[in-house]
Amino acid sequence: MSIVQLLQTERSILPEKYKKMTDKEMKARITEIKTKLGNDLFIPGHHYQKDEVIQFADSSGDSLQLAQVSAKQSARMIVFCGVHFMAETADILTADYQRVILPDLRAGCSMADMANDLQTDEAWEALQGMFSDTILPLTYVNSTASIKAFVGRNGGATVTSSNAKKMVKWALDQKERLLFLPDQHLGRNTAYDLGIRLDEMAVWDPIQRKLVYEGDYQHIKVILWKGHCSVHENFTVENIKQIREKQPDMNIIVHPECSHEVVQKADYAGSTKYIIETIERAEAGSEWAIGTEMNLVNRLRKKNPDKNITSLNPYMCPCLTMNRIDLPHLLWVLEELVQGNICNEIKVEKSIANEAKIALDRMLRLS
Repeated sequence: MSIVQLLQTERSILPEKYKKMTDKEMKARITEIKTKLGNDLFIPGHHYQKDEVIQFADSSGDSLQLAQVSAKQSARMIVFCGVHFMAETADILTADYQRVILPDLRAGCSMADMANDLQTDEAWEALQGMFSDTILPLTYVNSTASIKAFVGRNGGATVTSSNAKKMVKWALDQKERLLFLPDQHLGRNTAYDLGIRLDEMAVWDPIQRKLVYEGDYQHIKVILWKGHCSVHENFTVENIKQIREKQPDMNIIVHPECSHEVVQKADYAGSTKYIIETIERAEAGSEWAIGTEMNLVNRLRKKNPDKNITSLNPYMCPCLTMNRIDLPHLLWVLEELVQGNICNEIKVEKSIANEAKIALDRMLRLS
């Protein structure tokens, strides 16, 4: 069943009573349900979740890490506090008896939605016509199950922001070129760090259905899908300039989903895990401007009161789709579980799951 179909079903709509409850009432009830369900319930929470939600997480982390941790649980019910593609990955990796639930089906990812089946099939056919069998596809784990499956059946693998360099190097050892989905910025920043020049990178525009590149196509080593994270793309060179002018002693650390220009002007760049560990290890009194999702920045500020921490862009909003997971939706799906009802289950079609798992397994074997 598609997301649209699920959203059209009665049980995908939050009942009115939850909108009238106080935070105190909801927190007390969630705590009670967690105690009642015990080891039969596991709640993973992504780093970008609100504090009101993350406080109930049994484990917090990035998307792939949480899916892997979920697969190691004996719990039958996995209530995934993240976004849709993360819950899909959890369903792919968990056992058949485990049910993966997303508290709000509207919690999607704009980046993942920038590459769909039709677009990738069109692109692959066109690129094969241009370059023959010289391309290996890679996809960021921040992609839909169907895109992971596309990559799996075409000999490629998934990547994370932590292992992207290793996986890009592996791909270029297999074929002359790679197609990197769906985030052009992570692909560009990773390839550049490995010594690939910007003029050796092209961009596939799925809307215009064409390859954007000036020069001889035979010089292309990396084809970047024209996609991006709507949060990280909003950090700008101007943000960095303002920090440098007003607070010259401040360290600037950003996620590689930021644009190439921003990453090049920052002091440090790395995965969410890298950012967290760098801040935690930093000296007391050090100053940090962080270019990543605001909920995480705020949490790092609270956990590290001995450091001066701010967002690289102080006017940045939290990830809107990630923030759709809230106390009312979490309580609702938990109360339904107590009554024996499964709401908002994320179930990946078996054939897609099998091919997606091939892409995931290739990465896990290599990293």
